[in-house]
Amino acid sequence: MDINECLEKNYLIKIKPATDLIEKEFNEARYDLEKAEKAFENEDYKWGIIKSYYCIFHSARAVLFKLGYREKRHFAIGIILEDLNKKGKLEIKYINYFNAAISSREDADYHYVYSRETAEYNLEIAREFLEKMLGLVRK
Repeated sequence: MDINECLEKNYLIKIKPATDLIEKEFNEARYDLEKAEKAFENEDYKWGIIKSYYCIFHSARAVLFKLGYREKRHFAIGIILEDLNKKGKLEIKYINYFNAAISSREDADYHYVYSRETAEYNLEIAREFLEKMLGLVRK
């Protein structure tokens, strides 16, 4: 699936770039990262995984708002990230991070599968992802 298909199926909606929403999303991402760090310290690995994912989600969503899109499905964010990769603006590892975070969040939330190792990995990628998305928006 590509951006045009997502637009046709209303998984993505074209909007005016929304500066006010960009900062709101980054604030949410920072909040979620802080909660993920606290959860990890408290050995609440399930919650750490979930909050790390939402840090990544909100960081990526800020980029969508910068580009003039709003997603209706979480996977549509991945489509935008893939497009940025094709245009040479984003390394493939960030798409992999996004997909890994979705998968581990679903495992933790719906299948009760989580571990210290997964929580630690997600926390690391969330920190890196947030910094990368901040950089993309500020270019």
